[in-house]
Amino acid sequence: MKWKIKYNAPVVLTFALVCALTLLLNFLTQGASNQLLFIARRGSLASPLTYLRLFTHVLGHVSWEHYAGNMMLFLLIGPMLEEKYGSRDLLLVIAVTALVTGAVHCLLSPAGLLGASGVVFAFIILASMTSFRSGEVPLTLILVVVLYLGREVVAGLTADSVSQLAHVVGGVTGGWCGYLAAGRK
Repeated sequence: MKWKIKYNAPVVLTFALVCALTLLLNFLTQGASNQLLFIARRGSLASPLTYLRLFTHVLGHVSWEHYAGNMMLFLLIGPMLEEKYGSRDLLLVIAVTALVTGAVHCLLSPAGLLGASGVVFAFIILASMTSFRSGEVPLTLILVVVLYLGREVVAGLTADSVSQLAHVVGGVTGGWCGYLAAGRK
């Protein structure tokens, strides 16, 4: 039997590859590319880069460990979601999550936002909603919300460099997207 490698989840795999290339670019520019293009932060509303970064912050990562931590769950959950919802809808979930997490973070935090963890949390909640039907709430959804988002709310009470706000907002956005998708069926 001859085996061939299949590009089975084009949006998920392309996103992971673009993130890897962004990480390499950041390394080659000694952090300048992240500062210029990939950190969502408060900025001049007259600057097009302020709006661009609301989307591109999910592509940048500060280190290999940061990238790998996000991509492990992203690559585990993403292909299943892309198969269920389709490439176009999953790309829309990523874009909406990037915009919402970036905008909320810029409104509420003076710090910059970098990384795909908001998208990962959106995927976690969206995955737990795959069996969501009108009038029914999957117990797995309740447990995931309590465990993942509850942990982030509690962790947000301590000061560290992790944006629990992006995690919570990403999870809520994923839940909202799942709810909308269930309503279309």
